[in-house]
This record gives sequence, structure tokens and C-alpha cells, in this order.
Amino acid sequence: MLERIRRIHQCDRGATAVEYGLIVSLIVVATLASLGNVSNGIQGVLNKVSNELSTNLI
Repeated sequence: MLERIRRIHQCDRGATAVEYGLIVSLIVVATLASLGNVSNGIQGVLNKVSNELSTNLI
């Protein structure tokens, strides 16, 4: 019984999985934030191109 308790105490697989989960979640949050900024920039460029085309065609 004592040996089993020692093995459980020394096992760190669960802790490692939690750490990897936290790292992945931080990467996802950073990716989503940067994609939001990129999409706003692209939308601005496309709106500008659309406005320029509309004004030059009229």
C-alpha cells in the first residue's frame, strides 16, 4: 500500500497535461486576438478600395 501511494505521489502526468492545456489555451487566445486585428485591417483596406472604385466609376 505504501508503495502505491509513493507511485501516485511521484506521478506528474496530470500536472503536465494541465500545463500543456494552459499553454494551448494562451496560444488560442493570442491567435484570436491577432486575427481580430488583422481582419479589421483587411476590412479597412477593402472598404477603401471599394470606395475608390465607386468614385472613379461614377
